[in-house]
Amino acid sequence: GKKEVKVPPSPAKLSHYALAKSLPTRELLACSGSFTAPAQVRMAHTDIKVPDFSAYRRKSNMDPASSSRDSQVSSKVQTYLILTAGAVGGTYAAKSLVTKFVMALAASADVLAMAKIEVKLSEIPEGKNATFKWRGKPLFVRHRTSEEISREASVDMASLRDPQSDKERTQNPEWLIVLGVCTHLGCVPIANAGDFGGYYCPCHGSHYDASGRIRKGPAPLNLEVPPYEFTSDSTVLVG
Repeated sequence: GKKEVKVPPSPAKLSHYALAKSLPTRELLACSGSFTAPAQVRMAHTDIKVPDFSAYRRKSNMDPASSSRDSQVSSKVQTYLILTAGAVGGTYAAKSLVTKFVMALAASADVLAMAKIEVKLSEIPEGKNATFKWRGKPLFVRHRTSEEISREASVDMASLRDPQSDKERTQNPEWLIVLGVCTHLGCVPIANAGDFGGYYCPCHGSHYDASGRIRKGPAPLNLEVPPYEFTSDSTVLVG
């Protein structure tokens, strides 16, 4: 009888050399309408659909044959317009944010109401010192006598630790308006006391004259003069 022919199985391709040997070394043949005539297999396709980005391109850049110099002006104008619009929007947003932040830190209505105080001068007799509260600090309003005015105006500036003339510290010679806070450590001085007849700080012995200037003791500066204005002959607005 006939002997059965056994074909050995193909060896496993386990190396790059074996894989390279398995590739075709010549043109592949395929049938096209006939089983007898040879035909080449098309390896490249020309009908592949390429993505079209024309909708996203500027009209001035649609022509591939045109020079970029001819369209760069319009391209830059459009780019600058977009950047300008973004900058304006960002600036407005930043302004709104900063405004809200500043307003949150601003003083409340009750604090603003205490920022200014109106003092009726007709209620303070001559030679007396009245104390008021202004921005959480004592405020001294002194109705000076003619003797005090002449005495403080004749003080030698060279003898003062913090040189200031009486005219610099008063808008109206009859009225001295200063903060009642010692410039040494913040104590409240006593009016009509001390060696110079003005103010005396009991904490560490600073002496001020009737113009609020430091004359003796550890205080380095004169009593502070707040901003104020006379709204009438009998009224002053401090603040």
